[in-house]
Amino acid sequence: MLERHEIEAFLTLAEELHFRRTSERLGLAQGRVSQTIKRLERRIGAPLFERTSRHVALTAIGAQLRDDLLPGYRQIRHAVARATEAGRGIGGTLRVGYSGPMVAEILLEAAERFRARHPGGDVRIQEVQLCDPFGPLRGGQVDLQVTERPLAEPDLTAGPLLFSAPRTLMVPDGHPLARRASVSLEDLADAPLLTISGEVPRYWLDHHYPRHTPSGRPVLRGATAMYWPELLTLVAAGAGVSPACAAVERYNGRPGITWVPFEDAPPVEFGFLWPTTAGSARIRAFVDLCPALDRAPGPDGVGAPSPGTSGAPGRRQRPG
Repeated sequence: MLERHEIEAFLTLAEELHFRRTSERLGLAQGRVSQTIKRLERRIGAPLFERTSRHVALTAIGAQLRDDLLPGYRQIRHAVARATEAGRGIGGTLRVGYSGPMVAEILLEAAERFRARHPGGDVRIQEVQLCDPFGPLRGGQVDLQVTERPLAEPDLTAGPLLFSAPRTLMVPDGHPLARRASVSLEDLADAPLLTISGEVPRYWLDHHYPRHTPSGRPVLRGATAMYWPELLTLVAAGAGVSPACAAVERYNGRPGITWVPFEDAPPVEFGFLWPTTAGSARIRAFVDLCPALDRAPGPDGVGAPSPGTSGAPGRRQRPG
């Protein structure tokens, strides 16, 4: 019967084929690794490695032993990892909500990292509609969510910022603002502002769809939409204008809409949130593995350093 330390020493040396690297990986003295392999060879009754001053290689018997041991060893490690994760509360399925396709890409990458790091855990992601931004979280359909800030809900905890990106204005192609290189918040007084309706907090709406310009001019409210595709259709039909995250254009650019960057609007910030009473080891483990913390999608949607301020030019879809 082989001891665990003998199996680990043999399989590590069979992979590294180098005594020093093997000792470093195992945290053992090189002489102890050599002694362990010699004792194992005496027990087997045949050499497992061919050794010279410059070369270490498996013998035929050593290769056979490696192939026979490796599947069982991996299965044991996997079983121990699953039990450990369950004991820590990390095992099981984590349901994560998102409100934009660029967020989904980041979460999918994080999910792969989470599964690799925590064999007993899984991640499912699903879209959360803007018309009911907190309903699925409160209703238990998702455990964790990434959505646009601000957040001022006493029963929800604001986690770390995932990324921020410049804000842009979606304008019908025929509108005078469509010919501008950039717009300001004062320009919102010059066209009906299309907004989201539903179970949306007033403070959240006022942040993304202001009722007055910085100088105090009233902003005319136009039609409302329950879902994002409806809002795009209304803009393209000439019903009004609507602000958006510049990174969304990569996914929702379409005929009839020109995307004009703001020169003075704050960036759109996307951050984690979860029920205050439900913060768990599984949630913390996933958040820690997200690859783009405090990063923003670049023009092609790939993470790039966060600008931290608005004013970075967005891409613009030309009319026609």
